[in-house]
Amino acid sequence: MKFVFDLDGTICFKGNPLSKGIVHALDGIRAKGHEVIFASARPIRDLLPVLPDHMHHCSMVGGNGAFVAKEKEIIKVTTFDAKTTEAIRSLIEKYQLTYLIDSHWDYTYTGSQKHPIYRNIDPNQLATNVPIDCIEEMVKVVLFPNDNEEQLVQVLHNLPVQVYEHYQEGILDISPLGIDKWKGLQVLGVEEGAYIAFGNDSNDVSMFLHAKEGICIGENEALRSVATMQLHCVEQSIIDKITEFSKIFA
Repeated sequence: MKFVFDLDGTICFKGNPLSKGIVHALDGIRAKGHEVIFASARPIRDLLPVLPDHMHHCSMVGGNGAFVAKEKEIIKVTTFDAKTTEAIRSLIEKYQLTYLIDSHWDYTYTGSQKHPIYRNIDPNQLATNVPIDCIEEMVKVVLFPNDNEEQLVQVLHNLPVQVYEHYQEGILDISPLGIDKWKGLQVLGVEEGAYIAFGNDSNDVSMFLHAKEGICIGENEALRSVATMQLHCVEQSIIDKITEFSKIFA
């Protein structure tokens, strides 16, 4: 069986690397012959620092499906088309927005260093924070709307993009239309009903809809509505469920 894990808020907390307990549970899955796949909003660049080195060869879906990696190689990257890229640039200029924009590897970030998202950006300094004019192709965009969220969402809904609104963090997370975690899993050859998914947020809905089991960590209403099971965000409970499922599907 394949086990697919979101990271932040699911098995990774406050931007810290996976705990010893989580790593031990995942190693236990792999020892039983199951495959572990990571599927995150983070680009592949920012997935690596929170994983132990021996898991870097695992298959990964990053950027909510825009990046797909296998055996330490990025095998597919989906970018915004030129017209949409220009529209996003125009929104940034019109509303004087701060932002995080990922390209194939480098990025541009103009937000506050105090924002929670900042600690997750390239912690191992594997890339370069470049000016927006140096970003030739946008892969994933995070906008900080401040008081302009309603206007921005209206405009974005008329563009070929997928928007995830994260109210607690005060961000709009944007990917190319038709790109989501399930699409990324399909690139890896994952089949419907042939995997167990763990997640915590609305960007995990697509992969829950096609999973054999979807375990929602926490209280996200959209995800709970499509989950087969819910767990409180308690690390030991998550570890116990991972271990239990590894035995059930042995």
